[in-house]
Amino acid sequence: MAYALWRYKFTTLTKLSAALLFFLSLFQLAEFQVCQGLFGAIEWSNVGFVAITLLPPLGMHAIYTIAKKRSLMVWAAYTSSALFATYFAFANQSITGHECLGNYVIFQVNANMTMLYGIYYWGWVVFGMVMAAMLAKDIRNKRQKQALYGFSAGYAVFLIPTTVANLVNNTTIRGIPSIMCGFAVLFALILGFYVLPRIAKLRT
Repeated sequence: MAYALWRYKFTTLTKLSAALLFFLSLFQLAEFQVCQGLFGAIEWSNVGFVAITLLPPLGMHAIYTIAKKRSLMVWAAYTSSALFATYFAFANQSITGHECLGNYVIFQVNANMTMLYGIYYWGWVVFGMVMAAMLAKDIRNKRQKQALYGFSAGYAVFLIPTTVANLVNNTTIRGIPSIMCGFAVLFALILGFYVLPRIAKLRT
């Protein structure tokens, strides 16, 4: 995040990319605090879920910013994100507990919201991955096209390994947020060192 803000002009895309990297890192900080911190595991769990809830709409916004297009889908993503973020921030028992395992953390989300939240999260991320690739096909500008394909690939590098892990060992389904954000470090590298260099404006 710091590198992106230092290297590139403060455009909409740079701000969106920095926000994506910030909230991804905030979730990982929350994981650490939940398992190794001295207090506030539930509070840190709520912070972590608010952070990852904001990632899908920021990604959608970045994709359409790269494509230089507007879409109501971006605002639909932000609206649904705001509802879930508000729930995790303020609702009692939105997170009921956690388990710290060797490679990932299991967050125990309120059972009434688990499926709905999964549909929200996977739905927007898969939609963003597909839309980035589809928008790239219709764009002639080489650097925009490469950036969009890079964004789509960035999504794929954490969706596919997470799905494979769940298929190989279905007990890992309970740890999807933690596992997905672990693989999303690869997405952060693609965003910072492949997507941004092709489309962001350098500071002079």
